[in-house]
Amino acid sequence: MSGHSKWATIKRKKAATDAARSRQFAKLLRAVEVAAREGGPSIEGNMTLASAVEKARDSSVPWENIERAIKRASGEAGGANYEEVLYEGYAPGGVAVLVEAMTDNRNRTGQEIRHTFSKLGGNLGDPGSVAWMFDRRGLIAVEKGQAPDEERLLEIILEGGAEDLRDADDQWEIVTPVEAFRPTRAALEEAGVPVASAELSMLPQSTVPVGADRAASVLRLVDALEELDDVQAVWSNFDIPGDVLTEVG
Repeated sequence: MSGHSKWATIKRKKAATDAARSRQFAKLLRAVEVAAREGGPSIEGNMTLASAVEKARDSSVPWENIERAIKRASGEAGGANYEEVLYEGYAPGGVAVLVEAMTDNRNRTGQEIRHTFSKLGGNLGDPGSVAWMFDRRGLIAVEKGQAPDEERLLEIILEGGAEDLRDADDQWEIVTPVEAFRPTRAALEEAGVPVASAELSMLPQSTVPVGADRAASVLRLVDALEELDDVQAVWSNFDIPGDVLTEVG
């Protein structure tokens, strides 16, 4: 995962423009609305909603905007009827790609995603073609410079129920079962360990090495999919060396 994580870090740094922030806010609020509609408006009783709210707050989405999204879901305010759709396909070089979208028009979204795959050298697959290669997990990133030593960090996260601690260059990656995602984050915060990012993710069971010859084409497809308005998240199983990512990024 280290190659993919480094790319995610690069992306976060590049997303500081007003236009990018506005687009990201809209996507985060859509995730809040859908989670509240599907699992109820209680943050304490709806883990998916709690995760969506925490992710929105991590990105500095104003609390009043989050509240409005929850109210839209409960019918207290207007809003489109969004549904979650998962698309599966391949990037150049046989890299598996999962695309999570939230849409009020399946036909429009499906056409946009299919066109993006085709235009950038990928292929949209059938349902089930690559999803089996990924597992739903919590993923929390902590900057090494702000973390305690490895032994102490491991002690903290195991108290929260985490299952793995991974070295990802200048960060630690903490992998948790879905049900231990919030307790692990809470354990870190209680111990005074700043969290760089935290989300429920789809982690690949294995990765596909991608060299300098294909890295740019793979990342172009991932970027283009992420920029589509209806797309919430893109997961893939590429493993690109850090020096190549830095050059491409």
